[in-house]
Amino acid sequence: MKENVIKQKSYKFALKIIKFVMKLPKGVVGYRVGGQLLDSGTSVGANVEEAIGAFSKGDFTYKMTTALKEARESNYWLRLIRDSELMSAEEVTPLLKDSEELISILTSIVKTSKST
Repeated sequence: MKENVIKQKSYKFALKIIKFVMKLPKGVVGYRVGGQLLDSGTSVGANVEEAIGAFSKGDFTYKMTTALKEARESNYWLRLIRDSELMSAEEVTPLLKDSEELISILTSIVKTSKST
């Protein structure tokens, strides 16, 4: 059976996000921003899973579009964490690259699903 790249990458991203959020500084800002990142970062994969089980092309496109929005939101929170120096750039940069890769793949999937 062929590997589903987006399913695999979004799941690994969620795992990395969970581990990253656990390292955020304790306190109001860490909890609030971390909670937002945790929600969006784990939602990418959850929406991909739902898309894979979609009952129609429209449902598939909707769920993949939602996954794309969540990936973009995750990228936002990661940039905010980096730029506010809540965590070091070295710790954030690999996740930013992962989120950008997910955005690129999901954008392609959504464009293709809308044009066919």
